Amino acid sequence: MSRATRLTFVLSVITVMVIAFCGTRVYAQAAKMAPSTDEPTNSAPNPYETIKDFFKLPEGRSWGSTSAVAVDKDGKSIWATERCGTGENGQAKNSCLADPTTGKMIDLPVILKFDDKGKLVKSFGSGILVFPHGIEVDPDGNVWVTDGQDNAPRAPRGGRGGGAAGAGGGAAGGGRGAAPGAEATAAGERGAAGERGAAAQGRGAGGGGGATPGPGAGATIGHSVYKFSPDGKLLMTLGKPAGAREPEFFFQPNDVLVAPNGTIFVAEGHSSAQTANARILKFSKDGKLIKVIGKRGTGPVEFDQPHALAMDSKGRLFVADRGNNRIQILDQEGTFIAEWKQFSRPSGIFIDKKTDTLYSADSESGSVNPPHGAWKRGIRIGSIKDGKVIAFIPDPDTISGTSSAEGIAVDSKGNIYGAEVGQHALKKYVKKGK
Repeated sequence: MSRATRLTFVLSVITVMVIAFCGTRVYAQAAKMAPSTDEPTNSAPNPYETIKDFFKLPEGRSWGSTSAVAVDKDGKSIWATERCGTGENGQAKNSCLADPTTGKMIDLPVILKFDDKGKLVKSFGSGILVFPHGIEVDPDGNVWVTDGQDNAPRAPRGGRGGGAAGAGGGAAGGGRGAAPGAEATAAGERGAAGERGAAAQGRGAGGGGGATPGPGAGATIGHSVYKFSPDGKLLMTLGKPAGAREPEFFFQPNDVLVAPNGTIFVAEGHSSAQTANARILKFSKDGKLIKVIGKRGTGPVEFDQPHALAMDSKGRLFVADRGNNRIQILDQEGTFIAEWKQFSRPSGIFIDKKTDTLYSADSESGSVNPPHGAWKRGIRIGSIKDGKVIAFIPDPDTISGTSSAEGIAVDSKGNIYGAEVGQHALKKYVKKGK
C-alpha cells in the first residue's frame, strides 16, 4: 500500500469516526434528558399563587378570549392580544368580526402593552386581526402576531350552509385530538363568545366536514403573520392576503418565533382533521421562505396542531405538538432530536434561556381532549437540562371546554403570565411568599 493510499485510508477512518462521534453526541444529548412518559405528571408541588385582575383595561372595556402573551425586551413590560372584548349581550368575544355575514370588523385595538404595574400603556391593531392567536417580541423589540382566521362572509348561524361561505379558522371536524374549532367552541360552551363560527369556518369553502379546509371565499384579511414596530407601525406581512393552503401559505398560523439571528419560524395548522395542514415554515429575516419542516402525522417531525414554538439557549426548536400530546425538539434545520410527553398536552410553551427552564401550558386535557383525561390541566415547569417536571400550577376550574392558560410567558423576575381563552383573562403567577 503506497503512502498516499495509506494517508487516504487513515483520513477516511478519521472522517467516519468524527461523524459517528457527532451523531453519538446528538443522541447522547437526547438520552440524558428525562425519558418521555405516558404516565401523568400531576403530583409536582405548586410554589405559585395567582394574582387575578392584575392587568387593567380602559373603563368600559373587558377582556375577550386571549391566547397570546409575551414579555417586552425590557424584561418586565407585558404584551398581549385579546379578541375584541364583549359583545352587545355582555358575553366575551372570541373573534373580532362585528358581522360574520359581511366580514365587517370591530374597531378596537387588540395588541396591548402593559407596564410592570399592570397599567395599559400602548394599544394598536384595530381592524387588522380577526383571530389574534400567537405573539412574539423579537430581539429588537418588534411585535409579531399571527391571525388564525379570516373575514370571509358566511351564512348566519342556524342558516343553510353552516358556514359554507367561510373557512376561516376552526378545525375541519373529526380527527384525533381537539374538537373542531376547539378554542372558539370552548368559549361558546361557557356562553362567553357566541362565536362557534370558528368551528364552522374550518369546513372548507364548499361546506361539509369532508371538504379540505382552507380560507373562505370573499375573505380580504386573515391567516397572516404581522410584524409591528413597538409603536404599532406595520413593518412586514408574511403570507398570501387572506390566506392559502400549501404549497402557498398560510392557513391557520398558530405561532411565530424569531431566532437571535433573525430567522423566522411559523407554526401552522389548528385542526386534527385528516385533511388538515400541520407544518413549520422557516423564513429568512427579510421574509423569504427557506424551507418547510414536517407534515401531518404522529411520527418524528410530524405534527398534529403545532400550536406554539420556543427556542432554548442552544438554539434548539421546541414545538408544542398539541394534538399528539407532546413536545418535539428539533434543530433549526428540522432534524429530530427528541420528544417529550411529560409536559402533557401543550397549548403554549416558554423557555427562560437564562435558567433553561421550560414552562408548558395545558388547556385541553380531559375537556377538549377526553382521552388525555388522566392528565390535569395547568402549567408544568421543568428543566430542559434533564426534562424533569419540578412544579405544577393546576387549573382550579372544572369547565367542559378550553380552560386555564393557553399562552404563557415569564418575565425577568420569574413571574409567570397565562393568557386564557376559556376564562377570557390574563393572569399573573408569583412565587408564594414573595
